Amino acid sequence: MVVAHAPAGLVRLFVGPVNSAGQGYRWARAAEDHLSGVGAVNLMTTNAQTARFGFPTNVGIPESGYVFAHGWQRRQHAAIVEGFTHVLLESGRYLYGSIPGRSPLDIVKSTVAEGLSVALLWHGTDIRIPSEHARWEIDSPFGENGQYPRDSTKILETNARERLRTITETELPVFVSTPGLLSVPRAQWLPVVVDADAWQTDEVPLRSERPVVAYVPSNSPMKGDRSVDQQLEDLQSEGLITYRRLEGLASSQMLEAYKHADIVLDQFRLGDYGVAACEAMAAGRVVVGHVHDEVRERVRTLTGRELPVVESRYGGVGDTIRRLIAEPSGAQRKAAEGPQFVRSVHDGTASARALAGFLGVPAPISGSDKGAPL
Repeated sequence: MVVAHAPAGLVRLFVGPVNSAGQGYRWARAAEDHLSGVGAVNLMTTNAQTARFGFPTNVGIPESGYVFAHGWQRRQHAAIVEGFTHVLLESGRYLYGSIPGRSPLDIVKSTVAEGLSVALLWHGTDIRIPSEHARWEIDSPFGENGQYPRDSTKILETNARERLRTITETELPVFVSTPGLLSVPRAQWLPVVVDADAWQTDEVPLRSERPVVAYVPSNSPMKGDRSVDQQLEDLQSEGLITYRRLEGLASSQMLEAYKHADIVLDQFRLGDYGVAACEAMAAGRVVVGHVHDEVRERVRTLTGRELPVVESRYGGVGDTIRRLIAEPSGAQRKAAEGPQFVRSVHDGTASARALAGFLGVPAPISGSDKGAPL
């Protein structure tokens, strides 16, 4: 199996082993592209599901090998300790495979003792505590009206609280990928990264008589609601929209699906936004979802920009779309704000700026169009 070796550079960053939505790779590229003297490599564990999505990565390791291939684990351990200077550890996972008798926290502490600088990075369900989220967000998937399975919720609760120990029992820097996770102790926002040029399109939404509405419930019980499908099907039956429900698409297929949509529905239960919303905004689509007021305020404070996601609770999706269709000019203006928002906050510059302090290098200078520093 392939080992992730250190790149050139005075500062050599290892990112892994999750690469959720290809973000480990994107953050590594952002660090290399925007920070002087930094080289970066990401590693992800792979299985049939992740392979289907086709996310980019520097090194992919089959999950079975990551867990059981002790020879690879030893080689990867040596490559990290001997070659890298910094580690961005995703989701509290084992850094170089599971080691009998040692917890991920044990590995983190030993890696620090071996002279590397380590930061912790969290994506969402890995650190989100369901019971606390249910108190914060009325539409939480873990609340009374949520649809997430109760047994699975208990597992998420146990795992998140266990991972919280990795934060509370160390003084390591902590990064989170979305602003909705900034309640995590010591958390700093590391914005997700989107290739804005790849998603760009000149097609103005809501010009056709029957606009296309795309819904991508990447994890329906977590982020959506069964009623959303029914509302969209009703609108389609009335001849108001063409409804395209998109699931299990590779990242390249998502690009084409978004470019041919007028309205893209994001998530409605977490009160946050992530990669999917950023991709749709970069494509200049009308993005509809629920973002908690606190999250919108955090974005406003940290970036100096308004988040151009049309607000809607899941129960009001149908009414929201009717309003957008009836008043297309306002929706088009909101959609037009999306590409610039993504280029300002999610093109990798702000992400590199967030990493600069941890890596001990100068932060990239913001252009006048880049918004406020994070």
